[in-house]
Amino acid sequence: MCLISCKNAEFQYNGKAVLKDVSFEFNSGDYLCIVGENGSGKTTLINGILGLIKPQKGEIKISKDISAGEIGYIPQRSEIQKNFPASVYEVVLSGCASRLKIFPFYRKSEKSIAERNMELLEISNIKNKCYNNLSGGQQQRVLLARALCATKKLLLLDEPVAGLDPLATASLYSVIKKINKEHNVSIIMVSHDIKSAVKDSSHILHLNNKPLFYGTTDDYLKSDIAKFMIGGNDND
Repeated sequence: MCLISCKNAEFQYNGKAVLKDVSFEFNSGDYLCIVGENGSGKTTLINGILGLIKPQKGEIKISKDISAGEIGYIPQRSEIQKNFPASVYEVVLSGCASRLKIFPFYRKSEKSIAERNMELLEISNIKNKCYNNLSGGQQQRVLLARALCATKKLLLLDEPVAGLDPLATASLYSVIKKINKEHNVSIIMVSHDIKSAVKDSSHILHLNNKPLFYGTTDDYLKSDIAKFMIGGNDND
């Protein structure tokens, strides 16, 4: 099932195109990595998918099966995020806010979802710790659990491992893969780390203010751009 359809989308700032000619289809179960250099338009496209900005040309269509409140999203890390003054449990539970609708308080069902996602991310043992006292890797696991509280279908992750040490990076990549493969959550992840992106993803969209490649990861590894960027045609 097609979750996102992008056709000839173009985004402009001050009348100048910063991303153009973007077309792709993202289907249920896909793990799409959007790669490219800084300033290539990766975050612009994520903001377009989220509906935070509109394309000046073309269109992005989101499946009717997914409402705006059913997209789990982790933006790029900021100092505000790093210093959020709340417990791990409170941060994760806040991801259920879109489920409340007319109810003023979190119910048993929302609390159960938060507990389940903390178990999945292996952070139940730190649920009462203050978020801003955690390591970078732990904080990202908390934010991932929070994002999962908002969705059963789609996660958008903008540079989720930026600034993490190699061990925390590998651990987070592993859990993202598990969420995709074992829990059937479709993933769109922005990354500048092309070598790691090709290890787990099903599809690659390589941007440089326009698409340089879109297709399966296997086909990407055979492409000239992949050979230039990562120096080979395998993902060992």
